[in-house]
Amino acid sequence: MIGFIRIIGGKWRGRKLPVLDSNGLRPTTDRVKETLFNWLMPVIQDANCLDCFSGSGSLGFESISRGAYKSTLVEKNVTIAKQLKKNCQLLNAQNIEIINHDLISWLNKPASQQFDLVFIDPPFHQNLTEATISLLENNGWLKNGSYIYIETETLYNQLAQQIPSNWYLHREKIAGQVHSRLFIRADS
Repeated sequence: MIGFIRIIGGKWRGRKLPVLDSNGLRPTTDRVKETLFNWLMPVIQDANCLDCFSGSGSLGFESISRGAYKSTLVEKNVTIAKQLKKNCQLLNAQNIEIINHDLISWLNKPASQQFDLVFIDPPFHQNLTEATISLLENNGWLKNGSYIYIETETLYNQLAQQIPSNWYLHREKIAGQVHSRLFIRADS
């Protein structure tokens, strides 16, 4: 079964992209996405973005539509990664890289590049957030001044203990079962 995501702003505004129905895949809602990209408006232009646990690709595609320089989408599921590649072709997107790999193992090496903006929106209830944060910070994947968006289930209370001391909470919002937080990374 196939659903759709909608790009809500920028050059591809209003475009709908097919999304495969898969267990644990929850595309970011338009309402949450609109809030997030309002927060990011001053920094999205020319940003190098990483969409962790990419799934539908909603955040990665939206960032390119709104002027980001490049977006790297990492997705473990082979079938979903193939759909992301098809969606890139539909949009004729040249500045989106799809990586079909387990994110934790992909990040578990010295950084091959650094990112201005990172989206961390893992499947709920799988304890992937902590490892992702640690690997991003400790392996040099983040630029100083980078923005890190983290989306978790609202009942998830351990996140504060996992945030590095040089990450500062910039914005936060709870909408239904989703807790959204945007951090800024200062010099470590």
